[in-house]
Amino acid sequence: MSGLVLRLAGPLQSWGEHSVFTQRDSLRFPTRSGLIGLLASAEGVSRGHSLEAYEALRFTVRVDRPGVQMVDFHTIGGGLPRGVPRPDGTQRPRDTATMVTRRQYLSDAAFTVAVEGPEQRLGELAEALRRPHWQPYLGRRSCPPDQPLLLRQVDDPVAHLETKTPLARRLREKEEPTAEFVTEGTMDAADAVTELADVPESFNRHDRRYRIRTVSITTRTLPRELCKSGDAFWDHLTAYIEEES
Repeated sequence: MSGLVLRLAGPLQSWGEHSVFTQRDSLRFPTRSGLIGLLASAEGVSRGHSLEAYEALRFTVRVDRPGVQMVDFHTIGGGLPRGVPRPDGTQRPRDTATMVTRRQYLSDAAFTVAVEGPEQRLGELAEALRRPHWQPYLGRRSCPPDQPLLLRQVDDPVAHLETKTPLARRLREKEEPTAEFVTEGTMDAADAVTELADVPESFNRHDRRYRIRTVSITTRTLPRELCKSGDAFWDHLTAYIEEES
């Protein structure tokens, strides 16, 4: 097994798990479906294409900065000559075409993600992230990521999240550096265990399907030297990216 270390940061992110058309939710951390969507976009995989190539991947998320949840108010369809499309491909009548939607986002959040999988497959994904076919996005197309997105390809990315990958945080003098980790499966020492409908079977626009998975959320103590702020963080991150695996 090999792995990638990704940094997910940007003005806005949105990681929906049970959204319907008029109410678009966002979890407080990236979902498996959202992360697979980001990778599939980089590889140029079209909607409706098989997602079997992503089944062997395992994701671990470190919450570096939780961000602030916000809700964006939308009206859709006013004045469109053909009305608003329904999920099944038909059109809403013009007299009921204008719809109100509310969409949740995370503002100014940051996450570091360990992606584990077969070494050859991870090499293909790393190349796609360096030269993406389509723009990767943080849950929604309106949410492009800050750079750098791909930090490194390493042998044990989870260990890097725990001991090597820097995070932007200013610590008080006696503050203990901790971060939440979101991992797949059930862990005995977890602070919380939950089930999410975020394992994608199909991204087909008219036939989206998801399976259930279990995730555990744990709080782990990090080395104090990982936490930097301002220019010191960017210097540390640059040194980490350039360091040999």
